[in-house]
Amino acid sequence: MKPEHIVSLIVVAATIVASLVFVIVYSKLVKKNKEFSWARFAARVGIFGALSTILYIVKIFEIHLPFLPPFLALHFDEIPAFIAGFAYGPFAALLVILIKSVIKLPFSSTLLVGELADFIFSCAFVLPTVFIYKKIRSIKGALIGFGVGMVIQVIVAMTLNVYAMLPFYMNLYHMNAEGMLAICQGANPAIKDIEWSYAFFAVLPLNLIKDTIVIIVTFLIYRNIRKVLHWEEKKQEPEVVETKAE
Repeated sequence: MKPEHIVSLIVVAATIVASLVFVIVYSKLVKKNKEFSWARFAARVGIFGALSTILYIVKIFEIHLPFLPPFLALHFDEIPAFIAGFAYGPFAALLVILIKSVIKLPFSSTLLVGELADFIFSCAFVLPTVFIYKKIRSIKGALIGFGVGMVIQVIVAMTLNVYAMLPFYMNLYHMNAEGMLAICQGANPAIKDIEWSYAFFAVLPLNLIKDTIVIIVTFLIYRNIRKVLHWEEKKQEPEVVETKAE
């Protein structure tokens, strides 16, 4: 195994370990809340994690666009993470993203680097949005969060693709810059190089289209099921009994 591949594996392992450490630390903090139920929380996260994994792994849920290179595809595994985050907080969203990423690792064809990149992209999109919505629980807050999350994710995706992902894939598959550029130009002649031209004419439109679809679908689904997601909390709320003044 080449040194750069070993470094990639170390980075992936470090990211997973850091996420698990965050989970443990967070769990210590929330244990102070006696009303918090880990069993109920785990069940909820497990359901949304399973849905996210299906959308991430099953190929029939991928959409390839003719004007983008064939190795780029739309996938919508962030929708369950968004819904879980809006309903139960950023910690739930992070766990859903982590679950689908870890389950995908045995099926990796990129020495786990593709999964690490997807984990970073999803966190960059979902977590800022959910944090903002947690502070501003309204349609306005959700829209602001979506806007901020989209901008952050697009910037992260473009930068990481230019400086890390494309060089790694070319090295992994023993492909030179000319060969990669030929593949990209076969789909979109506007791509003039495999750096920022690729970022602006491939990565940018891919993420704008995907994020827009994810936002619309998430908004429509959560708006219609949010009461169901919180029915247990509402059921436990004490009833208010009005009394007439004597």
